[in-house]
Amino acid sequence: YGLADEAVRLGWARSNVAVIDADLGASGRFGADREGFRQVVAKVCLGEAGAIFGLEVSRLARSSADFARLLELARLTDTLLIDGDGIYDLADINDRLLLGLKGQMSEAELHILACRMHGAKKAAAARGELRFPLPVGYVYDDEGLCVLDPDAQVQAAIADVFAAFKAGGSAYAVVSAFVGRPFPLRAFGGTWAGQMR
Repeated sequence: YGLADEAVRLGWARSNVAVIDADLGASGRFGADREGFRQVVAKVCLGEAGAIFGLEVSRLARSSADFARLLELARLTDTLLIDGDGIYDLADINDRLLLGLKGQMSEAELHILACRMHGAKKAAAARGELRFPLPVGYVYDDEGLCVLDPDAQVQAAIADVFAAFKAGGSAYAVVSAFVGRPFPLRAFGGTWAGQMR
């Protein structure tokens, strides 16, 4: 996205620009599960960050509590927040207020999206079209019914699971029997839906 180049353009030495992108593709909803977000917070706390760049800084944390803490830490350490809309100095009450509102809007957006997805699932269920990934050994047939997987490789693998349990008498014995052995799986959804992996 060119954020590192933007930092250099604004006067930071390239050697002082750290790119933290560990959370790309991860939900901002749960900060505790986001290593990149933790790294950013740590660098801000230690006074090692002059600025935080992002496409939309209000999306750094979708939790209002996490975002408010980040804003407070940035204020205490004179760390700027910079995105496509502007440069925010958290010592300025107007910038703090604006970022706080943006953070609230991001959290509300997440809630709205979750409600829409839940509504879509309910509508699909009402039409009888809701599908979930099935356990290994089962597939949906052309009518949408759950049936045993017709693939001989899958059926053999399932039979081997039960044989391993009968022989060993424990889940540990089953796991031990399958160490290093590939187990056939079918992809659910997307481009590879229904194909063996």
